[in-house]
Amino acid sequence: MANGSRQAAWEFFGTELRRQREEVGMTQAELGSRVFVSGAYIGQFEQAFRKPQLDISQRIDEVLQTDGIFERLCRKLIDDKRYADYFAQAAELEGLATTVWDFEPTVVPGLLQTAAYARALVLATHPLATDELIADRVAARMERSRLLRDATRPMYCVIVHETVLRVPVGGPEIAAQALEHMLVMAEERKVLLQVLPFSAGASAYNGSLRLMEFDDAPPTAYTETSFSGSLLDGPAVVKQARRAYDLLRGAALSPAASLALIRSAAEDLRRCTSST
Repeated sequence: MANGSRQAAWEFFGTELRRQREEVGMTQAELGSRVFVSGAYIGQFEQAFRKPQLDISQRIDEVLQTDGIFERLCRKLIDDKRYADYFAQAAELEGLATTVWDFEPTVVPGLLQTAAYARALVLATHPLATDELIADRVAARMERSRLLRDATRPMYCVIVHETVLRVPVGGPEIAAQALEHMLVMAEERKVLLQVLPFSAGASAYNGSLRLMEFDDAPPTAYTETSFSGSLLDGPAVVKQARRAYDLLRGAALSPAASLALIRSAAEDLRRCTSST
């Protein structure tokens, strides 16, 4: 399902939720208290700004006695095989964010990957995958990356660990191209890049971390490991994640020094290519 049609479907979800809620004479706050979210969240669901998780959709059906319509809609909308199930909602939100902060400890962030680099990562995790699955996953990642070319793109800030610069994902040539692409995106002011060097020692956070801010909704944090991811919006947890990111940023090299290190690492990879 294309992004536009998916958004239209979420808007239908929100419109129908408002209609069903008002039909039983329930306020947003009243419905929210029954399904264990705030009334403001119900308003965001109805405006299609925030997408409810499956368990919330099921509770809405129970409270409004809607015979499973919201569960069925939610299941259909989150069934996007281009992304892992745990990442689909985070992918939706990044297109709505005004600011995105990423920390990646091992690989180039998805929004900055080249097609060849993305393909190497997909093959590493799905070595027996069909050509169709690989092409779909790579196309989805490239579609996401177009967000940074959009006039309404979010402010995008990235910290990568120096490990990202040293692991030749896909081989030295593909890895060098990926680093050079990061440099181009930084030079075009599409991203503010920093590197957390080996010399920084232990880091404040060891997994993948993303923070997102929005104009009309609370900030969220997204954390990910190899096989799972969690979208977090509790204020205390998001505050803790932001503190970890601030510590990472304080330990990272300056943007200028970071670009110099990335350029040097790309040149090292190029030398490996020319010597083989």
